[in-house]
Amino acid sequence: MYYFAAYVLKIVLSIFGRIKIYHKENLPQSGGYVIACTHTGWVDILWLGVSVLPTKIHYMAKKELFQAGLLNWLMRKLNAFPVDRENPGPSSIKIPRRLLAEGEVVGIFPSGTRTSDEVPLKRGAVTIASHSKVPIVPVAYVGPNNFKDLFKRKKPSIIFGEPIFLDTGLPKKVASEAMMHQLNDELNKLKQGLYGSR
Repeated sequence: MYYFAAYVLKIVLSIFGRIKIYHKENLPQSGGYVIACTHTGWVDILWLGVSVLPTKIHYMAKKELFQAGLLNWLMRKLNAFPVDRENPGPSSIKIPRRLLAEGEVVGIFPSGTRTSDEVPLKRGAVTIASHSKVPIVPVAYVGPNNFKDLFKRKKPSIIFGEPIFLDTGLPKKVASEAMMHQLNDELNKLKQGLYGSR
């Protein structure tokens, strides 16, 4: 189901314009890792999934999307799993930690919201990566965010940064803070780089 939907989606999205993909070679070739991508609309979710094919992404999504029967079924078939963003607890990282331990890829939008403004990153991506001892790959997307943008044929671009690893030589809390700042800085740099190349 995932591959069928992803490749059909790739064809459909390509009708509106082909995506430019930069530095895909930065993606780890083995083992689990977290992808942390900028988030300004629902289209970036789709292009991110398409751009890493044939790798599958397991998306962390707000629990409200899993409340309706048909949508719940579809979300799970597309490898998404629910998280309570209002009341995150230990169970919020249980599923992604299991997936990462199995060598899977977990996709998180660390701003936690769709916005074009600069917002502080939430700690989910760093918490999950540090507990699972896996790297975070920062990713920035620039392009159409909705149907209106798609029909305007705005050109989409996506860029993959170098993996960020937790500094095991520092106390865990200090290392997590450093990882958080590095992720924030890298996402901003990548986004600015994409805007500069347009």
